Amino acid sequence: MLAVSEDLLKNLKTANGVCLMYINGKFVPASDGGVRELVNPGNGEVVAKVAEGSKKDAQAAIAAAREAFDNGPWRDTGAQDRAKLLFKLADKLEEHATELSRMETLNNGKPLRETMYDVVDAANCFRYYAGLATKPQGQTFDVPAASQTMVVREPIGVCGQIIPWNYPLLMSAWKLAPALAAGNTCVLKPSELTPLTVMRLATFIDELGFPKGVVNIVLGVGPVVGAAIAESSDVDKVAFTGGTKTGRSIMQAATGNLKKISLELGGKSPNIVFADADFDTAVDYALFGIFANAGQVCSAGSRLLVQDSIHDKFVQRLVERARKIAVGDGFDEKTEMGPLISRAHQEKVEAYIKTGVEEGAKLETGGKRPPGELSTKGNYVEPTIFTNTRPDMRIVQEEIFGPVLVVQRFKDEAEAVKLANDTVYGLAGAVFTNDIAKAHRVIRKLRAGITWINTYHPTYNEAPWGGYKQSGIGRELGTYGYDAYTEVKQINVNLAVEPSGWFADK
Repeated sequence: MLAVSEDLLKNLKTANGVCLMYINGKFVPASDGGVRELVNPGNGEVVAKVAEGSKKDAQAAIAAAREAFDNGPWRDTGAQDRAKLLFKLADKLEEHATELSRMETLNNGKPLRETMYDVVDAANCFRYYAGLATKPQGQTFDVPAASQTMVVREPIGVCGQIIPWNYPLLMSAWKLAPALAAGNTCVLKPSELTPLTVMRLATFIDELGFPKGVVNIVLGVGPVVGAAIAESSDVDKVAFTGGTKTGRSIMQAATGNLKKISLELGGKSPNIVFADADFDTAVDYALFGIFANAGQVCSAGSRLLVQDSIHDKFVQRLVERARKIAVGDGFDEKTEMGPLISRAHQEKVEAYIKTGVEEGAKLETGGKRPPGELSTKGNYVEPTIFTNTRPDMRIVQEEIFGPVLVVQRFKDEAEAVKLANDTVYGLAGAVFTNDIAKAHRVIRKLRAGITWINTYHPTYNEAPWGGYKQSGIGRELGTYGYDAYTEVKQINVNLAVEPSGWFADK
C-alpha cells in the first residue's frame, strides 16, 4: 500500500515529505511547523503527512483573500472569463479522474465505484456554475416615477468554506464553484482527515492561473482553523457542511460581524414504504439509502418506516439482502461498502449500536465488526438493522452517521407522516408507493428540504440542497446556491433630471 500511496501522491506539492497548504498563490508549510499523519481507514496504514495549519495560517489566508477581493482583479473579471477558468478546472478533473478517485479511496476509504462518481459530479458542478455565471441575474421594475429601477447581483466578498470528510472533492466543488462564478474570493478548509484530493485540486487551480489570493486552502482542525474563519471580521460569509453541534458554534461566531451563513447540517431522514410500493424496488433503495458510503451521508435514509401489512416480509427480505453486502477495502473491485472514516468514529457508531440493544430494540443483523483482518486493521462495521424500535429511542432520534438502519412500523398515512416528522431534523425523506396522489400528499407534509418518490439519494447540481429545522440554514446547488454567494443591490436612475422642489428656495 505504501507504493500505491507514493504513486498516487506524487503530483501533490510537498516539502520534506509533507503536503503543503495553498495560501496567496503559493504552496506553504504550516507557520509553526505543524504536521499531521493521514491514515487509510481501510487498513490503518499511514499514507501521507500534511501540514497542520494554525490560527496564524488561517489569518494569512483570510488576509490574502481580502486583498484579492478588495484590490485584485478577480472581482472585476468578466463573468465570461471567470466561466472559462471554471470550465478548464472541470476539464482538469475529468482528465485526472482515475487518479483523483483512487486518491479519494486511499484517504477516505469508500469504494472506487463511489469515488469515481464523486469526481464526475464535481466536474459537472464546476461546469454548471461556469454556465450559470454568464446567464442573466438581474431584474428591472416598472415603478410609479420617472425612474429606471433595477437590481443587480454582486459578489459578497471573502467567503470562508468548511467542508466534511465524507465527500472531500465533491464538497469542495459545491462550495468553490458558485462562489467563484459569482466573483467571490475563498478560504477553504477541508477536513483534517481527508485533504488529499482538495490539495490536488489546488494544484490545478494554480496551474490554470487563478489570480493569487482568489482561492486559499488551509489545512487544520476545526477548533483552530475553522474557528478562525468563522469569527474573523474580514470574512463576509461562512458556508459549513457538517454536524449540527458545530453548526451552532459557527452560527454564534458569525454574529461578530453579522456575516452571511449557509449551514448544511445533520439529518435523521425517513424513508416511507407503503404496502402498495414496488416491493423489490423499495427493498433495494432502503439498502442504498442507508448503506451507501457506509451510512456516512447527511441525507442517509437512516429511519425506515414500513406499513404494518408488509412489515415482516419486508424486514425479512431486507435482512437477507443486507447480509450479502460485500464489506471490504475500497480498492477491491468486489467491495460494496467500505470502512468508517476513523477508529474514533467506528467506536462512536458501535456505542450507538450498544445503546440500541440496551434500549430494547431488536438487532436483526450486523452490529459488530466483520471477521478477519477487516476487524483488526480497518474501521469496519457490518450493515446493521434494528426493529421493534420506539420513537423516543436515541437510535431513532440521533444522527449515527454509520451503517445503522432503524425500522419503524405504521398503520396509515397519518401515522407515517407523524413518525416521519418526529425528529429535530428535516434534511431529506422519501416515499415509496404506486399511488402517485398518495405520494404527493405525503411528500407535501414532510418537513424536509430534499425529497424523493420511488427513489433515494439522487442529487443534481441543478436542484437546491438543504434542510428544514435543525438540518441547516440556506440552500446549496442550483440557482439557489449561486444566489447564496451574492448580494442584491437596488439601482435607481432618475429619468427626469431636475430639482425635486421639496424645499422652498426663498
